[in-house]
Amino acid sequence: MRLLTKRRLWLLAAILAFYAFYELAFAAGAAEASDAAGGGHGGPVLDILLDLVVILLAAKLGGDVFERFHQPAVLGELVIGMLIGNLHLMGLDVFEAFKHDVTLEILAELGVIILLFEVGLESSVKEMMRVGLASFMVAVFGVVAPFFLGWAVGYVFLPEESVLVHVFIGATLTATSVGITARVLKDIGKIQTREARIILGAAVIDDILGLVILAVVAGIISAVATGQGGVGSLQILWIITKALLFVVGAIVIGSLVVPHYFNFAIRLKVKGVFLSFCLLVCFFLAFLAGKIGLAPIVGAFAAGIILDRVHFTKFRERGEHTIEELIAPIATFLVPIFFVRMGMLVDLVTFTHVEILGFAGVMTVVAILGKQACSLAIFDRNTNRIAIGLGMIPRGEVGLIFVGIGARLVLDGHPVIGAGTYSAVVIMVIVTTLVTPPLLKMSLLRQDRLKAAEAARNEQASKPSDQ
Repeated sequence: MRLLTKRRLWLLAAILAFYAFYELAFAAGAAEASDAAGGGHGGPVLDILLDLVVILLAAKLGGDVFERFHQPAVLGELVIGMLIGNLHLMGLDVFEAFKHDVTLEILAELGVIILLFEVGLESSVKEMMRVGLASFMVAVFGVVAPFFLGWAVGYVFLPEESVLVHVFIGATLTATSVGITARVLKDIGKIQTREARIILGAAVIDDILGLVILAVVAGIISAVATGQGGVGSLQILWIITKALLFVVGAIVIGSLVVPHYFNFAIRLKVKGVFLSFCLLVCFFLAFLAGKIGLAPIVGAFAAGIILDRVHFTKFRERGEHTIEELIAPIATFLVPIFFVRMGMLVDLVTFTHVEILGFAGVMTVVAILGKQACSLAIFDRNTNRIAIGLGMIPRGEVGLIFVGIGARLVLDGHPVIGAGTYSAVVIMVIVTTLVTPPLLKMSLLRQDRLKAAEAARNEQASKPSDQ
């Protein structure tokens, strides 16, 4: 029996790396003390450099472990963050400062902006126009049902909280991350099926509806938190109108302006102008969304949608890479910081509370059942309606983004998403992401077997008549 298998070597390397960074952290503390006394070089940037070394290594180790089990790397990043963030339970509090580091928080926010920009780049106005009524109805049913079910669960388990907290919990259940579904469909050769086209088409509309709901709910909460009284119906209507106008206006106006914008950019011969101008659109719309009271990620998503590949033809002709290829290294650096930090904010002590686990369990069941409402929008009996509902289940990174925003919103002096609710939502995200691949495969392959069996029966029944 081999003592040093690959898996054991990886485990040993991870343990050694942890202890090395543990010692380095103390060395950094000593260096900081030395700087305070007037010696040393580097200043505060040294702490950030060490933080980044720890987080990026942890993200890659966690992601690798989960990908070996055919699970999304994002779950590995989240789980490794949970472990690092709760080492204080074992008496190791050296990483506690990570949770409150402003620089890391800013880098994580940039990461989620880049992530939503990438999601928007995968969509386009033309795709939204082509998805058809079926995809639109699937998206609507898949947003409305989970929203009201989540609202009800929040009311039952958090009766002492404001109705706005219950509404926000409902909003977190509207999210859908179909990246996992798309991978499963591709792996089993079903990416070109009608079910796949409906799911992927609905995902575009689902993202927009979910972000609009998030923008509206977050806007109402912010208005209540900063105002003297409640929010009237006219103010709520204005927040809804503002969110819709921003998304639709950004898409319509952006589609008209962007071609001229890139015609100007193509005249500049300086290196990196293409990537820089794309990031300018992303950051400007994210900034504009934030200034009018919406989440910056709404602007980043809209920026991705309006940057249609047609606008990049001239850049491609002169040998430039695609924007997806150029943005990938930036995302590789920034996005894992967001997910590891999200994991760090999970308090594992809350997992010992029966009421929190019950809340998470019911929320997970509701999250799964809510997306099955999508099947009600499909009337074609030849389409696998169950598979479509299953394909819309995973919340993945989008659910984490929603709960992260809720953790920063403050209402009545405390976060909208408290520690217990935060943990419950994270459990829901993990479970819905893990159960989707096997359930979806089972449903689609079962349909294949039923079709094959029916074809065999029909062939068998037709044999006597041929004789």
